[in-house]
Amino acid sequence: MNVPEIEANAVPDGAFLLDVREPDEWQAGHAPTAVHIPLGALQQRLDEVPADVPVYVVCRVGGRSAQATAWLNHVGREAVNVGGGMQSWAAAGRPMVAENGSRPYVA
Repeated sequence: MNVPEIEANAVPDGAFLLDVREPDEWQAGHAPTAVHIPLGALQQRLDEVPADVPVYVVCRVGGRSAQATAWLNHVGREAVNVGGGMQSWAAAGRPMVAENGSRPYVA
């Protein structure tokens, strides 16, 4: 399996960040510029993932995003797993927002 990984604090600003968590996790807190496609819908929504830029994939702790990263690389995308997921993202002090405007957290 091809699963390159990067630390959350090393994800470049402006990168295409793909969040593969479930809707309730997304609503609780996510990166402001992330694109949300739950892992179970990724195959059907592949056309929403760019083929011309690296895709940084994140979930809660890194397991689901590693699966998504391996699959995306298998189908020809350039994907990188965000190690430690949103838990590491939050611990690194990276920006987060919640869908309902409340204080964001990693669910």
